[in-house]
Amino acid sequence: MEVHSDFSENEIIGKNFFECFKNIPQKWLERKINSVFLLNHESYTSWEQRPYLLQFSHGRSVTGHLGFMYQNCNFTPICNQDNEVEYVCITIKDMTDIAISTMQLKEACTELERISSIDGLTQLYNRAHWEKAFANEVERIDRYGGKVSLIIFDMDYFKSINDNNGHLFGDQVLKEVANRCKNVLRSVDVIGRYGGEEFVVFLPETNIQETALVAEKLRKNICDTPVYYEDITLPISISAGFTTSAVECNDFEKLLRQADIALYQAKARGRNQCVNYLKLPVEEPKE
Repeated sequence: MEVHSDFSENEIIGKNFFECFKNIPQKWLERKINSVFLLNHESYTSWEQRPYLLQFSHGRSVTGHLGFMYQNCNFTPICNQDNEVEYVCITIKDMTDIAISTMQLKEACTELERISSIDGLTQLYNRAHWEKAFANEVERIDRYGGKVSLIIFDMDYFKSINDNNGHLFGDQVLKEVANRCKNVLRSVDVIGRYGGEEFVVFLPETNIQETALVAEKLRKNICDTPVYYEDITLPISISAGFTTSAVECNDFEKLLRQADIALYQAKARGRNQCVNYLKLPVEEPKE
């Protein structure tokens, strides 16, 4: 205690503990000590519950931004001959190295989890993560109510873009499209790369009229400006299909099929346009 607190034995013995250590959590510590007196039983707290009791320097150069020594604390009853608690001994153990290692491990795991959900080229969510997020959203609205809309779009004539200009240019197109989408969508909207040149977006709490506006805004934002890469300038466009959930049709796979049907209709009608699945002619059931 002398080494870490800068108080010598003669300076501190007999004085009020809380007056000497003004930054200590007094009410919390009083409760811990009172519980030891009351129960006559050892108590414990770890650095993960409360990083430190006393603001001691850790004396380390690399700390992972830790300001003070991280501590585990034991509160041990010291009893008299009648087995009544007379004092409480507080033992502090320096856990700074373990705290740093644990935090670094958690940061690494978080980063690995993030990387595993991201498409490396576009930095959008990959198919597996996006599908899981969309399925969870559809399940949520089934349980609690609400709506979700879905847009699927892909690049027009993307194979020709790759064949005529090379795959590096094609990659640049996909990255540019991803960036242009981010400039249009809200923070709550979830966009992913579904495969190749196909992208998917789901819009929580968005009706079909609002979805039509978003789809058209995406289309215009993508096709209004050519892509520039090295000495190549090329106009691009997308075709999009969209749909929205309904009380009788809250199935994420069915919503995907609906938006996909609308997308192929957009291509069949000449590309560079958005098609609303709900406005397509209803197919007559086969006998």
